[in-house]
Amino acid sequence: MQKTYKIDVDCANCALKMEDATKKTEGVKDCIVNFMALKMKVEFEEGVDHKEVMEKVRENCKKVEDDCEVFL
Repeated sequence: MQKTYKIDVDCANCALKMEDATKKTEGVKDCIVNFMALKMKVEFEEGVDHKEVMEKVRENCKKVEDDCEVFL
């Protein structure tokens, strides 16, 4: 399953940090962050609860960039 989320981030470097943190989150197969569009496209592993995974993604993104936001 693939879903797209709106994000709020200040710079392209921060967006890259968010992308890397998301890719390392358990349950995420792949992630692409588009800084210009302020969107995050997440592909989930088979059989996971995407809502639970996105809560973990949000936490992991806050660890690397505390003023970012992922709108679920």
